[in-house]
Amino acid sequence: MIRIDHLVYAVGNFRLDISLEIGAGEYFVILGPTGSGKTATVECVSGLRRPQSGRIEISGRDATHAEPRHRAVGYVPQDYALFTHRTVRRNISFGPEVRGWPRGEIARVVEESARLLGIEKLLDRRIQGLSGGERQRVALARALAMRPRVLVLDEPVSALDESTRETVCAELRRVQRELKLTTIHISHNLEEAFSVADRGAVLSAGRVQQVGTMGELLRRPVNEFVARFMRCENLFAAKTCGPGPLPETTAAFSDGVQWLLPGRHAGQVRFVVRPENLAVEKPGDRRERAGAAEMAVRVLRTTDRGAYVRLELEADGIGRLVAHLPHAESAALGAAEGERLLVLVRPSAVHVLPG
Repeated sequence: MIRIDHLVYAVGNFRLDISLEIGAGEYFVILGPTGSGKTATVECVSGLRRPQSGRIEISGRDATHAEPRHRAVGYVPQDYALFTHRTVRRNISFGPEVRGWPRGEIARVVEESARLLGIEKLLDRRIQGLSGGERQRVALARALAMRPRVLVLDEPVSALDESTRETVCAELRRVQRELKLTTIHISHNLEEAFSVADRGAVLSAGRVQQVGTMGELLRRPVNEFVARFMRCENLFAAKTCGPGPLPETTAAFSDGVQWLLPGRHAGQVRFVVRPENLAVEKPGDRRERAGAAEMAVRVLRTTDRGAYVRLELEADGIGRLVAHLPHAESAALGAAEGERLLVLVRPSAVHVLPG
């Protein structure tokens, strides 16, 4: 387990102040925009930066001020930092050589690490001729050769093309499960995070905004920042009007729209609806409404995103909305620019932000 307790690191105008717990054998992704403190966090864990205060525990031992070589942390930086004048074999063996391991032990861990990553045939190649995916595997093998308790990956696939990125993410997850290795992975890409993570944290301005499974971060954000970072673009504000007509619901009103919110709430509330949960239909359709809020909208723009069609809509009094529809549903609607449609928001599609 890794426990980060009120860790403070400040440089210039930036201040990191976080607490986190990462379970033993967990694949944990740290998410956030540029400048949020992701790299500073893992560099403090790795011993590459010294915090001003706070405590870092790794496997129950205080590692706050320990030298990097005494932390049992394998660190793979974003640029991989491979030695271009060395062969793949000599890159992987670098750490054990520096520590003075016996030659036989070094040869054995190099072969084991290369076999685990499927790069045995590259051992006598030089770095210059390798592809991006091959370089990434060499950097990972070099970190694993040190037998770390914790593996830290700083944007490990950001430099790779889309198809290679998916392959390497699957490889990272396979290796992590096989070794039962506690892993911290920095990313700003949601698809990448969903492909590897057990849990994740969203950072902003040096502070943790939310920790949870990827599903929790996506569907149950705790504040507007997390909602927007997780690509929920539909945020609303309303004033409650008392209990709703359905069990365990609250009626609310805003900008001419009557809402039905799940749960009991009072006063002003803010809530979100994910784009894939907006129901869109033609005016005059007679679907079961079940207490759904209704908004007349005009289509501003449609974009084919491959897996879905993105509709940018404008609602009278509400403003801009975004809906994600399956291709067949979008085609059936004839959702061309300027088309007039109706948006329905059922209570089950609404997530009220805490506080």
